[in-house]
Amino acid sequence: MLETLILQRPLIFFDLETTGISLTKDRIIELCAIKIFPDKSRAMLLQRFYPEMPIPAGATAIHGITDEMLVNEPTFRERVNEIAAFFSDCDLAGYNIAKFDIPLLVEELLRAGLGRNPFEKIKVIDSVSIYFKKEPRNLAAALKFYANEEIINAHSAEADVEATIKVLNGQLQKYSDITPTTDALHEYSFQESEYLDYDRKFSRDKNGEIIFTFGKNKGMPVADNLGMVKWMLDKDFSEYTKLIARKILDGEIY
Repeated sequence: MLETLILQRPLIFFDLETTGISLTKDRIIELCAIKIFPDKSRAMLLQRFYPEMPIPAGATAIHGITDEMLVNEPTFRERVNEIAAFFSDCDLAGYNIAKFDIPLLVEELLRAGLGRNPFEKIKVIDSVSIYFKKEPRNLAAALKFYANEEIINAHSAEADVEATIKVLNGQLQKYSDITPTTDALHEYSFQESEYLDYDRKFSRDKNGEIIFTFGKNKGMPVADNLGMVKWMLDKDFSEYTKLIARKILDGEIY
């Protein structure tokens, strides 16, 4: 599997099951991460978590995980060091992870006290971007198209991760014009954002100056209103947005 993929460092395919889709309010209840080393050997981290909040019925209807199934599981905070160590110095891959899975994982790591975003300087391969550029559909259709398989236990983290690995393998076999390296796949599948944070509260204008993207100061330079940046630290913004705000105030980002 993935014989043609050229890796400079480990690549982690991962998927999350959660209580919902809010970065600030919802929590991870299942994480599956499969690490592919440059020699193509593997390591896997599969863990469920007690979310310290009820799982909405709508979420359970999607992934099948109930409150009762998690009562004896550890909290994310109790496993944060193990998770951070597993993901350390690795690039990331998955299906539609750039918009949700990565931001929520960062939120959980920050809430658990990690204090930094470990994914700021990594490469990201998002198979959904390659797929939508080549064959616009969803994960189940991608698996059928690229591997001629039906997905079993869809929306379980492990099944989705294994399906994504097979999808990327099929994409590498099918599209000879895509260079099979992490750098090339990152450039092809992962769109760099003009925003500084996942919630898109800070951006840069055409001159590279940091601006607000919301409220009465939308479009205005943050340098002209650092008081608003300080105000954000005590409000209901995501932990990563607050981390960026602190870096702006400390002069680490300008």
